[in-house]
Amino acid sequence: MKSPLLALPGAVPAEGTDEGVAAHYGDIFREQRNLAQGKGFVDLSHRGVITVTGEDRLSWLHLLVTQHVSALAPQQATEALVLSPNGHVEHALYLVDDGATTWAHVEPGTRQALLGYLESMKFFYRVEVADATDAYALVHLPAGSTASAEGAAAVRELAYGRDLFLPRAELAALTAAYGPAAGVWAYEALRIEGHRPRLGFETDHRTIPHEVDWLSTAVHLNKGCYRGQETVARVHNLGRPPRRLVFLHLDGTEVVLPPHGTEIHLASDPQGRALGIVTSSARHHELGPIALAVVKRNVPVDVPLLAGTVAAGQEVVVPQ
Repeated sequence: MKSPLLALPGAVPAEGTDEGVAAHYGDIFREQRNLAQGKGFVDLSHRGVITVTGEDRLSWLHLLVTQHVSALAPQQATEALVLSPNGHVEHALYLVDDGATTWAHVEPGTRQALLGYLESMKFFYRVEVADATDAYALVHLPAGSTASAEGAAAVRELAYGRDLFLPRAELAALTAAYGPAAGVWAYEALRIEGHRPRLGFETDHRTIPHEVDWLSTAVHLNKGCYRGQETVARVHNLGRPPRRLVFLHLDGTEVVLPPHGTEIHLASDPQGRALGIVTSSARHHELGPIALAVVKRNVPVDVPLLAGTVAAGQEVVVPQ
């Protein structure tokens, strides 16, 4: 789905997962600085939008996801995961309920599989699940923004900004009052700085929530049963995850950023066995080149690493 905001001056289309919106509008560092200062907005209209209505919507979702949502207060934002029976992450939902409808945005390309799963689990519950992507588009306002959310169908208030569900037909008109547009490259740089995992980037088919710090934001450890809960409880109570998310400071002299999937090795043994992979990387307006990576749990936290050929220093996100 191609955003009308790609017609804005300087827009350069994103590729891959984020295709359909702008990667940047000509100056990625200015766009990052604007967002960090609470100015402007990010077009995330390529993300899927799902709504759940009906009087059983919250109690029903509570049975399916990792988060405690049965008593979710109106306008309270939360995150939740759908796990496989073995506890591996299949979907990530970014939720808010307005008192009548539960709104969720999800990663591009995942909504059809998620909708299929949700539809299969309706049974006798009084709920209706809908794909609202054609009607509503997501826009992000950074923390500190004074832009009005008037016209939004729903708003997720977050520590790092606001997610607005806007009528897609009014996307261009409503965002014209939000200030300068920033591309997803700027948004991603700030996401990486904030250590926030992203489905399909920091995750693969083996990922469990503990490995990428989703226990702190998307999993409630004292709620009723849901699919995959046994794995979550067992690893939390009796063991440690086999891998862990780390934040990397990369050598700023390198011209090319290590892309997703780049192997990580000990700097002292560059031909040795891979210790993990780079999951996301970006150039930050203050920190320089940075990345998130998933490495084996027992990798020492203080050893110099190589991300491909790029020297990297590690900051702990998920403890050993």
